[in-house]
Amino acid sequence: MNGFRRLLAATLATFGLLASPVPVFAAQAPIHFADLNWESGSLITDILRIIVEKGYGLPTDTLPGTTITLETALANNDIQVIGEEWAGRSPVWVKAEAEGKVASLGDTVKGATEGWWVPEYVIKGDPAKGIKPLAPGLRSVSDLPKYKDVFRDPETPGKGRFLNSPIGWTSEVVNKQKLKAYGLDDSYVNFRSGSGAALDAEISSSIRRGKPVLFYYWSPTPLLGRFKLVQLEEPPFDADAWKTLTDADNPNPKPTRSLPSKLSIGVSAPFQKQYPQIAEFFTKVDLPIDPLNKALAEMSVKHTPPRQAAQAFMKAHPDVWQAWVPKEVADKVSAELK
Repeated sequence: MNGFRRLLAATLATFGLLASPVPVFAAQAPIHFADLNWESGSLITDILRIIVEKGYGLPTDTLPGTTITLETALANNDIQVIGEEWAGRSPVWVKAEAEGKVASLGDTVKGATEGWWVPEYVIKGDPAKGIKPLAPGLRSVSDLPKYKDVFRDPETPGKGRFLNSPIGWTSEVVNKQKLKAYGLDDSYVNFRSGSGAALDAEISSSIRRGKPVLFYYWSPTPLLGRFKLVQLEEPPFDADAWKTLTDADNPNPKPTRSLPSKLSIGVSAPFQKQYPQIAEFFTKVDLPIDPLNKALAEMSVKHTPPRQAAQAFMKAHPDVWQAWVPKEVADKVSAELK
């Protein structure tokens, strides 16, 4: 009897699939996206998920983890998609890509960057707020030793504070090694926030109070959409030096700016083979950085959930995302957004 019920259920599902103009994948396992814990990553992820779910009729979900654990999971096909992948930065990714286990698709946000930043008022002052320049000669990371007292660490007398990424992010290792490579170990504390949200809160609080703060950050992000910031100059990029920065165990890291930023969508090899139409869509994703930064700033200020922010962005910029997919897919998604 149980066998008959299974056969009947399968038969009904088959006829339901054939009769519907939109594919029904009730029994299909969801496509696992990385649950990225920074604003741009979460917003982009939900934009992609909405299109996959509403346009292609495929179920999705998200799985959490640090950058490195998620890249490892992608290589093992335990997850299938990383919506914002800074490809080529971690040894985990480089190895998996060389072995053909993962691929980076598209050039999703042109103009993306990362580095070390300070508020503009630290260098130029802000007469409207009564803030005088505190580090008028600050241009480069090489200038930082003479300004360590400006960025004084409240817990370590005689040293400045550098706000690094949370532990578990690839950039945290790179920044730790940069402090050594730039000869800043003796003058700055490597302060790691507990999360991306904690890093944001520390920076935002300092800026609101007009206080000096030195920090690692990247774009696209809400901060670059909200505040006037200055990125410090670093030595020209050197590929061999970069390898010493991504290796946490290298005792003698060499100075270089970070690998030129190229954001893409990371996918597992089995996913790319199983869903060529989705992979093709991913190669066309192109998010203009200024509208994206603006959307991220609004998302941050209003504490908008990523899915809601993604829907708002797609409604406001249909010309952006509709260019990525066939018309019939775009029409299905548009109908769901109304």
